[in-house]
Amino acid sequence: MERRTIGAAALAVGAVGLGCMPMNWAYSTSRHRGAESLRAVHRALDLGSTLLDTADMYGPFTNELLLGRVLKERRADAFVSTKVGLLVGDQHIVANGRPGYVRRACDASLRRLQTDVIDLYQLHRADPEVPVEETWGAMAELVRAGKVRALGLCAVGARGRRRSGARLHDGTIRQLERVQQVFPVSAVQAELSVWSPQALESLLPWCAERGVGFLAAMPLGNGFLTGTLTPGQGFEPDDVRARHPRFTAEMMAANQPIVAGLRRTAARHGEDVTPAQVALAWVLAQGRHVIPVPGTKQERWVAENAHAAGLRLTPDDLTELSRLPPARGSWD
Repeated sequence: MERRTIGAAALAVGAVGLGCMPMNWAYSTSRHRGAESLRAVHRALDLGSTLLDTADMYGPFTNELLLGRVLKERRADAFVSTKVGLLVGDQHIVANGRPGYVRRACDASLRRLQTDVIDLYQLHRADPEVPVEETWGAMAELVRAGKVRALGLCAVGARGRRRSGARLHDGTIRQLERVQQVFPVSAVQAELSVWSPQALESLLPWCAERGVGFLAAMPLGNGFLTGTLTPGQGFEPDDVRARHPRFTAEMMAANQPIVAGLRRTAARHGEDVTPAQVALAWVLAQGRHVIPVPGTKQERWVAENAHAAGLRLTPDDLTELSRLPPARGSWD
């Protein structure tokens, strides 16, 4: 498979990555199975989904430990991406961007991942108490020390700005412009999917113009775009969707036309093509620098997602998908 460079490491063009967060954090915790997740990671690597995306806060720490068990055997097969900058408490999450903490956190991640280098080290969130240039400078030192190959930035969470008239990713672009003066940004991670296309407005073009890779988080809309969720089915209390404004029973029902559109497109490409594969193919069609990172913890979904890389949507498909109704949430 053709490869492209992100910083000093390579990723496959047209491939689908693996978001590892659901394996033991944030989604249906009663269904977390370590052995099942390990099989899923191995299956992803077997199928060419080499990008493994995690963070020290997932668990916290247990997600990196799980990946470390795979990387101990298959480090050469994987492109390892992890994140720094957020700490998880009992009932809260706080940012920590102090340079000393960043250095300690990197060393801890390397130990948990059982590797001597991280391919892509991402700043999860900037610390409002620390100039982002200082945090980024500490991360750049890790590159020079050989502990990290490339640096990335996760988009600022900014749903509230939808009411202010500002573009969703204005804050992220301002951060990117600042850190770019310190050390090159190799990748940006932000939500991008058929029902959350806001990154197309300004963030994706910013990356394309500068040769920066784009990791599309939540490309399956937290599972909604797979068509496997039923309105009103309910979620476990610690599942992030239990508090998501698009996952109330009313809004899940209201957003079914989006899934119906994905099903229509899938049907034109064959009876074995799924809405999830169409959703991932749509993300891949947004540019050569775009890599979807769907999260899953089961082998069967890993295989389905990986095979989406072979689905080529037609111009008519893309036009029809662009005309799907916008997603609604309980804020609307």
